[in-house]
Amino acid sequence: MGQVVKLRDMRQDEYDVYSDQQLREYVEAQTGLVSTEAARRKALRDREQFLPHGLATERHRLLVAENSGGEVVGAVWLGLDDPRSKSAEMAWIFDIRVDPAHRRLGYGAAILSAVEELAREAGALRLGLNVFGHNAPAIALYERSGYEMTTQQMAKPLR
Repeated sequence: MGQVVKLRDMRQDEYDVYSDQQLREYVEAQTGLVSTEAARRKALRDREQFLPHGLATERHRLLVAENSGGEVVGAVWLGLDDPRSKSAEMAWIFDIRVDPAHRRLGYGAAILSAVEELAREAGALRLGLNVFGHNAPAIALYERSGYEMTTQQMAKPLR
């Protein structure tokens, strides 16, 4: 049997840590694609655009995932509208993470399942997300969970 998690709203102290970690990891993931400073600027612009009021941003949920023992094992940022079309028919996972000590134990699938239920309860008909092409473990998880590729971007370094 797989893991089960309970999602709950982040507290401000958890959000502060999450926000710093999410920014740092986004910049690291962009290393080699764009300059560190360009990646940082984009991450900050995106945060200002999509999450201008932090935890109080309407139609966004910032959640932590707890295992059956009450231990925090991950987090998810769920937008209740498609960021492109603004339609409530498709909710959007802006970020999902499993703490390193809990990876490869089934918590990723459990968090996805729990956030899918939240999106369904909010009236969404679909749930979308982006994933970096080099993140093979995440891509495998999403495919196992029934997600299908809808768009793909490619790039080639010129220097």
